[in-house]
Amino acid sequence: MNRIWIRLTVAFLSVALVTVVIVAVLAGWSTGDQFHRYVIERNQSAATANALAAASAEKSPNANPIGQPPFDMMNRPRDQRFPPWQPPRSPEDRFLDQLYITLIIAALAAGGIGAVLGFGISRTIAAPLAGLSSAAHDFAARKWDRRVTVEGTDEIADVGRAFNSMADALQRAEILRRNLMADIAHELRTPLTVMQGNLRAILDGVYPLEMREVATLYDETRLMSRLVADLRELALAEGGQLPLNLQTVELKSALSSSIEQFALAAEAQDTQIEVTETALPTVQADPDRLIQVMHNLLGNALRYTPGGRITIAAEQLANFVRIRIVDTGTGISPDDLPHLFDRFYRGDDSRAGSNTGLGLAIAKAWVEAMGGDIGVENNAGQGSTFWFTLQAVKA
Repeated sequence: MNRIWIRLTVAFLSVALVTVVIVAVLAGWSTGDQFHRYVIERNQSAATANALAAASAEKSPNANPIGQPPFDMMNRPRDQRFPPWQPPRSPEDRFLDQLYITLIIAALAAGGIGAVLGFGISRTIAAPLAGLSSAAHDFAARKWDRRVTVEGTDEIADVGRAFNSMADALQRAEILRRNLMADIAHELRTPLTVMQGNLRAILDGVYPLEMREVATLYDETRLMSRLVADLRELALAEGGQLPLNLQTVELKSALSSSIEQFALAAEAQDTQIEVTETALPTVQADPDRLIQVMHNLLGNALRYTPGGRITIAAEQLANFVRIRIVDTGTGISPDDLPHLFDRFYRGDDSRAGSNTGLGLAIAKAWVEAMGGDIGVENNAGQGSTFWFTLQAVKA
């Protein structure tokens, strides 16, 4: 009884029956009252006609005896007789009986039709909800490809579409979670394997216990420590729990500080880093996070721009300031472009070294935490342009 289609069917049936009963009662009462008035008036007319017939019979020798009209008060022949167990029924009474029977049959037919229609409509409404419930149970059982057919009324169809959108998002999140676990295991396995192999070799006397071997092990522990720190920062940023110290920041000083950190590395590979001569606006940001974002983007640009030029520019767009890092490097493969800000994503030519594949993902998380946006544009064969936005401070 607690199912929606049963309740809807009962509701439709109840409304149909109540409506039919009320109409039948009112129709029977009104019709019977009016019909009885009609019978009374007709009897009065018949009585008047009998009286006139009796008066005329006095003048005619062949008339019926006085007080014996050929028709009774109900206008029936006098020679019509009824058995004692069956009271006489006038045509008017038989008409009313037939009318009541017709109303009862109409009520039953209307109630049956209402029940059938109510059942059909209720099942039409309840079927998508039942499918949605089944899909939710399947999805809870980790059947991530389960979806529902969008059907039914607009409201139920909206619920179906919302469920499918939620299912798509959860499936993507589950895929990312699995990939993240696999990537973390892969990234940790490499330094752990190196450390385990070197320590085993030292214990077996293959490698002497020298400072060079200790330094190698220390480098691997630093790589692991950096990976764990990056993962923690990324988790805090994506969870909205990254502590921020938002304040007014002079963009010129922040960019100059970032360039100074890469001056020696740029000089070593003969790469020029410059800031365009434009009025740099003031932004609302966390200065430490801003410098870290610039560090990640400049480090990425410097890696692919040996002997080239990196240009940093800033422009104000409405309530935001957009910072652009333009390089003249080798550019980005179209296949890599959509995935640059994914966690642990690295191009085939950048897997060597201490790159963990989290730099751009962390930069994206930090920029979005400060209320901005980040993106990349590829200049085919002429380098690439990374950009991000920050909230501008009104003068």
